[in-house]
Formats: sequence, C-alpha cells, structure tokens
Amino acid sequence: MQKRVAAIHDISCFGKCSLTVALPIISAAGIECAGIPTAVLSTHTGGFSGYTFRDLTDDIMPVASHWKKEGITFDAVYTGYLGSVEQIDLVCDAVDTFGNDKTLLIVDPVMADHGKLYAGFPENFPKEMVRLCAKADIITPNITEAAFMTDMPYMASPHSKEYIETLIMKLREFASGKIVLTGVCFKEGEIGVACLEGENIEYVFTPLVDAAYHGTGDVFTSTLTCGILKDKSLSESALIAAKFTAGCIKLTKEEYPEMKYGVNFEAQIPSLLKLLEII
Repeated sequence: MQKRVAAIHDISCFGKCSLTVALPIISAAGIECAGIPTAVLSTHTGGFSGYTFRDLTDDIMPVASHWKKEGITFDAVYTGYLGSVEQIDLVCDAVDTFGNDKTLLIVDPVMADHGKLYAGFPENFPKEMVRLCAKADIITPNITEAAFMTDMPYMASPHSKEYIETLIMKLREFASGKIVLTGVCFKEGEIGVACLEGENIEYVFTPLVDAAYHGTGDVFTSTLTCGILKDKSLSESALIAAKFTAGCIKLTKEEYPEMKYGVNFEAQIPSLLKLLEII
C-alpha cells in the first residue's frame, strides 16, 4: 500500500526550499505527499530582499481537523520551517489531532545556521522548538540548531568527536527519539551526519563539495524521510540523503553557482531512485 506523508512547511514560491523541495522529492520516491502550508512567500528569506509574506497560521488547525473528520491517516508527519512560536504550538496540536500511535513525527528544526538564527526569529525560538522536538520520533538539527537548543556553544568545523557526542547527549535529554545531527565535520574534505539510535552513534560521511546553497537541509531531510518510509535503517537513510544532497550540490556548482537559487535536485532524481533501490 502506498505510504503517505503530511509535510508541514512554508511555500517559498521561488528559491527551492521547504514544500517546493519536499513535495517533488517525496512524490518521486512513490510516496504520497500532502501539505499544510504555514505561510506563502514570494521567495525564501535568505539573500532576497522585499519578499512578500502571507501568514497561514489560522489555516493550520482547520486543515488538521478536516483531515481527522475525513479519516485521513498518515505514515509520517514531516515538519520544517515554522515561522513563529504560535505555529510550533499549533503543529503540536495538529499532529495530535490527525496522527495516531503509528504516525512517525520527523522534525527538522529549521531556524539557524553558521552560528546565527535566521532572520525574523526571536531569541527564545530555539527553546520553544524543544517542545516539538521532544514529541518527535526523529529530529534532524544542524550543529547551530543543536547548540542553540541545548545551550552549548556553537563551534565551527572541524569538530572534535567529544564536542559532537556531547551535543548529541545534550539533545538526548529532551529528544527521546532518534537523532540525526547534520553538518558534522572531523577533517577537511568531508562532511557528514551523526545518527543516534538507541545508545549507538553511527557516522556517515561524503566528500565535501566546496559550495553552499539554500534549501539543502530540506533536500536532506526530505530524502531521509523517503529512506525511512522505504524501510531503510536510520544510518542507511542518512547515507542516501547525504549522497543525494552532495550530488545535487556538485551538479549545481558546475552549472550555476548562485547560492540563493537553491540546488538542481530535479536533474538528480534518477540518482535518488537508484539510491533508494526503486530503479
């Protein structure tokens, strides 16, 4: 039977992130992807100025309630960029409304990178995000987001193994599910993730592509979600997601280096299907 995911993200009409990444990637894997848009923006907020913003906070619970009324169920709920503390509260309520004990909650706590909160987020936002992460079965913070949620200092790469594992154990204090910490770098030339499942931490790495683009975190977690729903293990799913994301970055760097436009994941969809062993 076809799996079904509810993706709760904003729609940035241009810029390849959030729902405009999650919907095509998850759908390409043969998984149905329904969406609850939290806001509609003309572009994402990184690198563009004068963008439009339409807040859809008031629509979150009516959508969730309608789904419940219709008896629509989901194998997973995948949350990304949430624009306010109120939206965090509503997403918690929405998941309780239409989810059940078999629904996986995958939370990407999108709010910060490179040691700084994204534009528009208040200083207390990471602590509020902790509540949603505490409900999750899987969380996928980057180093900055993990540091902010745990009150640990942010450290740029290369990282020590002690720092990464201390960070993960601090996350474990409130996150009882599985943890996928992204942006881990122990030495020059490689980038990867640390996966905590049970008491074991596994690392997966790919060669570092010397380029940075907006939306790659959404590409990663969307792909990870596909792997999990295709019955891959956490570390297998993380490796697939890391390889696919790296391939998208490499191709985009060769074609078009403008970081704010996002990555050309569309051209890499065939490689995604091979990684997931669909073709």
